[in-house]
Amino acid sequence: MTEISESAPASLAGVQSGQRLRLLLKSRSGVAGLVLVGLLAILCVLAAFGLLPYDPLAQAPQQRLLPPSAAHWFGTDQFGRDVFSRVAAGVASSALIAVVAVAFATVVGTLAGVSAGFFRGVSDAVVSGVTNVLFAFPPLLLALSLASVFDRNWFTIAVAIAIVYVPIFIRVTRGPVLSLREIDFVRAAVSSGQRRAAIMFRHVLPNITSILIVQVTLSLSWAVLTEASLSFLGLGTPPPAPSLGSMIYEARTLVYIAPWTMVAPGVIVVLFVVGLNLLGDGLRDSLDPRNRGRK
Repeated sequence: MTEISESAPASLAGVQSGQRLRLLLKSRSGVAGLVLVGLLAILCVLAAFGLLPYDPLAQAPQQRLLPPSAAHWFGTDQFGRDVFSRVAAGVASSALIAVVAVAFATVVGTLAGVSAGFFRGVSDAVVSGVTNVLFAFPPLLLALSLASVFDRNWFTIAVAIAIVYVPIFIRVTRGPVLSLREIDFVRAAVSSGQRRAAIMFRHVLPNITSILIVQVTLSLSWAVLTEASLSFLGLGTPPPAPSLGSMIYEARTLVYIAPWTMVAPGVIVVLFVVGLNLLGDGLRDSLDPRNRGRK
C-alpha cells in the first residue's frame, strides 16, 4: 500500500504531476497498460459515435459464419452479424457499466471508509459490520443474487456490481485514515478548532488519493470481468444488445466450425482485464512517494 508522508498534507504527498508521468512512462507495465487501454478506448469511441463498419444488430443470413477477411475483420456470426462491430459495441457497453459501477462504489465506499476511520465510534462499528457481512459472500455470487433481483438493463447491472465493490473501497480507505488521524498536521488542525468534516476533506482525503487511483483502476478490470460473467450466465444486458459475455455464450456451440466467434470476444475480455491491471501496476509505482527522488 502507498506510503504517505507525515509532513505534507498535499495530495499525493507532494509528488509532482510531471514526475509521476515520467515514472509511469518508465514502467513497462504502465506503458503496456496505456497502449491496451488506449486501443480499447478507440473501439469505445467508434461505437459511441456510430463509426463502426456495420450495424452491430443488423442480420445478414446470406453472410452467416464467414471467416475473417478484409470485409469482415473478425468474421461473422450465425446470424451474419459482423463480429468486429459487435465486439466494439460490447466493449463500449462493458466500459460504460464498469465505469458507472466503480464510480458509485468509489464515492460510497470512500465516504463510508473515511468517515469510519476518522470519526470511529458508532459509525466505525456500523460500517465495519456491514463490510464484514458483504465480504462473507463470494463477489460473483453476490453480484448474481443482486442482478437476479433487479430488472435487466445496463444501469441495474452497474448498481449490482457497485454494491459488490463498495466494501473493497471501505477497507482500502479506512486503514490509511486510521493512521492519518494520528499524524501531527491532522492533530494540529483539530487543535486549531477546525470542523472535523473540513479536516477530513481538506487534509485526510487528499492524502489517500493515490491509493484510490490505483484501486479504481484495478476495480475497473474486475468490474469488466464481473459484467462479462453475468452476461455469460444470462443475467447481463439483455439481447440483442451486444455484450462480450453473451457473445462468448452464444459461440460455445460454434467453437469447432467458427472459432472466431468465440476467440474475438474472449481475447478482448482478456486484453481489457490485463490492460487495466498493467495500468494499475504502473500507476502504483508512479504514485508511490518512495519513487519521488528517481530521475
